[in-house]
Amino acid sequence: MNLIDKRIVVTGGAGFLGSHIVDSLRRKNCKPENIFVPRSATYDLRTYRGVLAMYYTFKPDVVIHAAAHVGGIHLNEVKPAELFYDNMIMGVLLLEEARKIKVKKFVQIGTTCEYPKYSNGPFREEHLWDGYPEETNAPYGIAKKALLVQGQAYRRQYGLDVVHLLPVNLYGPRDNFDPDTSHVAAALIKKFVEAQQSGLSAVSVWGTGQASREFLYVEDAADGIVMATELYDGLGPINIGTGINVTILALAEMIAKKVGYAGEIVFDSSKPDGQLYRCLDVQKAQKEFGFEARTSLEDGLDETIAWYKQWRAKA
Repeated sequence: MNLIDKRIVVTGGAGFLGSHIVDSLRRKNCKPENIFVPRSATYDLRTYRGVLAMYYTFKPDVVIHAAAHVGGIHLNEVKPAELFYDNMIMGVLLLEEARKIKVKKFVQIGTTCEYPKYSNGPFREEHLWDGYPEETNAPYGIAKKALLVQGQAYRRQYGLDVVHLLPVNLYGPRDNFDPDTSHVAAALIKKFVEAQQSGLSAVSVWGTGQASREFLYVEDAADGIVMATELYDGLGPINIGTGINVTILALAEMIAKKVGYAGEIVFDSSKPDGQLYRCLDVQKAQKEFGFEARTSLEDGLDETIAWYKQWRAKA
């Protein structure tokens, strides 16, 4: 699909991932006047009225649904019901009204939290249904997984071109650094920058440090999503990642070194690790639309730390 002349809605387009998707679309020479970002103050996408108003205001050809109620382990622990409901209802309403107004393509941004808790190796798309997700993020993951089923059903019954993408843990400029809702990379950057500037002797990190995660720089993720929007029309979900994972211990040590923090790193094993292993098999994205992450974790962390320090200085 050639996107240049298409009317494109990016839900969540003012947020972390969504704003980078908008930037990527602009780099693809999509017309700025054809890119629409519904703001939650005007269009509450958890309501039928908000979704209907959004569609009839913008009249999109393409929807990239990046809006989500999402956070790290802490938010998953304290607000599981909200995470389930908000993500489920947004996706259900957006897809249902998309098919009614005959949207040409709907891109659903899923999550690696959809995968089973246990895996013998890198997560492959065909293994998505091999078990129950890790318990702390199951409400969020299952809500997103149900939207995969809805999209496949709508493709079969209505011919709606729905694709479902599974990006891995994201980080980068404009990330959410709120300690109550942030993901691990942003949370650690905030902790170590503040500890270094305050002269703290120790930093506490949740879990044992032995859990591993895969991290994708947000600009790479946005470009991958736009490439999939253009080039991927498959029924099955597709991973967006690097295929390289790192333990939380190694990540914490890397960030501490980059910010110049020389104190002690203390892991609090009374706090949950979450899923112990998370790494994607990314061969399908490479084969289907040529996506390959270009930013190393080292370089991406440098960019993110620099952005955070500048943002914090201005705050």
